[in-house]
Amino acid sequence: MEEAIVFSYIRWIPLLPLIGFLINGLGARAELGPAGIQRVHWVACLAPFGSFLISVAAFTKLLGLPAEGRLLTDTVFTWIAAGEFTAKLTFSIDPLSSVMTLVVTGVGFLIHVYSIGYMHGDKGYSRYFAYLNLFTAMMLVLVLGDNLLLLFLGWEGVGLCSYFLIGFWYEDPEKAYAGLKAFVVNRIGDFGFLLGLFLLFWGLGQHGIWTIDFGSIQEHVHLLSPVIITAICLLLFMGAMGKSAQIPLYVWLPDAMAGPTPVSALIHAATMVTAGVYMVARMHFLFIASDLAMQWVAWTGAITALFAATIGICQNDIKKVLAYSTVSQLGYMFVGVGIGAYAAGIFHLMTHAFFKALLFLGAGSVMHAMGNETDIQKMGGLRKKMPWTFWTFMIATVAICGIPPFSGFFSKDEILWLAYSSHHGSTALWLVLWIGAAVTAFYMSRLVFLTFFGEPRDHHLYDHAHESPAVMTLPLALLAVGAAVVGFVGAPASLGLTNHFEHFLEPVVGALPHGDHHGSHATEYIFMALSVAVAAAGILLAWWLYLRSKELPKLMAQKYARLYDLVYNKYYVDEIYDALIVEPIRRGSEKILWKIFDAGFIDDWMVNGTGRFFQRSAQSLRKLQVGDVQSYAFAMVVGILAIIGFLLLQ
Repeated sequence: MEEAIVFSYIRWIPLLPLIGFLINGLGARAELGPAGIQRVHWVACLAPFGSFLISVAAFTKLLGLPAEGRLLTDTVFTWIAAGEFTAKLTFSIDPLSSVMTLVVTGVGFLIHVYSIGYMHGDKGYSRYFAYLNLFTAMMLVLVLGDNLLLLFLGWEGVGLCSYFLIGFWYEDPEKAYAGLKAFVVNRIGDFGFLLGLFLLFWGLGQHGIWTIDFGSIQEHVHLLSPVIITAICLLLFMGAMGKSAQIPLYVWLPDAMAGPTPVSALIHAATMVTAGVYMVARMHFLFIASDLAMQWVAWTGAITALFAATIGICQNDIKKVLAYSTVSQLGYMFVGVGIGAYAAGIFHLMTHAFFKALLFLGAGSVMHAMGNETDIQKMGGLRKKMPWTFWTFMIATVAICGIPPFSGFFSKDEILWLAYSSHHGSTALWLVLWIGAAVTAFYMSRLVFLTFFGEPRDHHLYDHAHESPAVMTLPLALLAVGAAVVGFVGAPASLGLTNHFEHFLEPVVGALPHGDHHGSHATEYIFMALSVAVAAAGILLAWWLYLRSKELPKLMAQKYARLYDLVYNKYYVDEIYDALIVEPIRRGSEKILWKIFDAGFIDDWMVNGTGRFFQRSAQSLRKLQVGDVQSYAFAMVVGILAIIGFLLLQ
């Protein structure tokens, strides 16, 4: 690869949101006048918009470079210098990080604008926008960092910001607990990530290569043994399982709905949950060297995709349905990177950012109109009162269902096809994803039909419903355009089009794998038709059950009550975790760490015991001080005689 070109403006991409955080954070007040409110959201929105403009400039500059030389760097200073080890604060943009920065800043900016209307009147207005800017800055540090240390700094930064934002309304114990749950579950995954980082650093260090730079690691990865590489990959993926909500560390994500809805859009679409997928793509040179790690990533993603999709079938909270949808779609992305189709995984990440942000912001628009009501069983008929929200939500829904020519069709179909035809794929892997696609189309259509179609089921809420203001509907419209057309940049060659996205990422992650069987265009057309057919079947089934035979779902729920309760209660995973992990740790901490170690050993034995020792010693010694002059004289004589006796015996 040719030498990187210095582009000194890269540092401003994460720095602008960080400055916005400092301005609004230091000036945060509970009560703001009209001028103060405008200052807050102007600062907060201009920061990511400025980052977006610089990202566009960097992207344009990349396009003007030869494919093998598309790398821009910006070294701020040397961060750590210890012996042979040096870590620099260097930000770099290549095709992969360019895609991520455009998504984070572009979609993130629209979410910031939407928040002006959604959070209007909230007493934590300036604090909210300060956190939102910090979240954006940390995600940009993660994707722009030129080494693992910077990536980990951003990785932990978005985890901390998720705690702030999910528990934003901390006066509510339930919301505060949700923020704490997200933080703790992510720490479990991050522990594995940190171990993987240490093992990688140590493994290369054994060969005299003390580095954490991505380029240097890729250059020397051949020095590591297959066992070490597999261990590193599995540990790093443990971090991705937490950050990107894969089985078994997905349980924090549905509870993250406790935060403001724009936060849900930012976390689920453009930032935090995509970090794990990006990390695997960035470290592809490690993962591709371990078949076991690749299979583990792919099958974890596939099982998560189907498992989370089935939970979405019975959920009635509009945000919870979308939350499990996010978990499921992240599974598809991990299948993409797990079978070596890194460009396909990142492509679905990009299209998902548009339609999932649109779905969450659309849900927020519905909640805004319905007095923060989230139960879709109390809605209905809203398409008449909220046409902008309805049509944009519909575009996002058909996109996530995989209906052509919307963006989700191109990205999801590519993953399904490669899951079958690529070297690391299999028929079983494709079948799991194919069934998951049917379930996705069903529960998303159920959500649309219950929310926007039919007759109102709560007339009081319906009578007060209204379309959201322009500051909220304009971001919906722009995201809808992206959800509709952005898929064409990755259109497959089998349709006579050019997959520009694959070609753009190829210098970084390599070409898409091509299987040595079942790889003809004719076969691809068949599998494409199967993908569309199963999505259409899911939509038609939801239409039949919730618009034509409206009593049938209730009858089925009563007939199969145990199965319905199992799915409705999310397979009791949270309850199982509480019983097997949380409560034993809590009781053990209370009985052993607190009562025995802390209260018994530290407080009673060490602290109080030390006090008791000196108290009793002093009580014994004070008896020597009786205040009798004759006793003192006698003691002096005895002492003198003892000294004389000692000297005579020498």
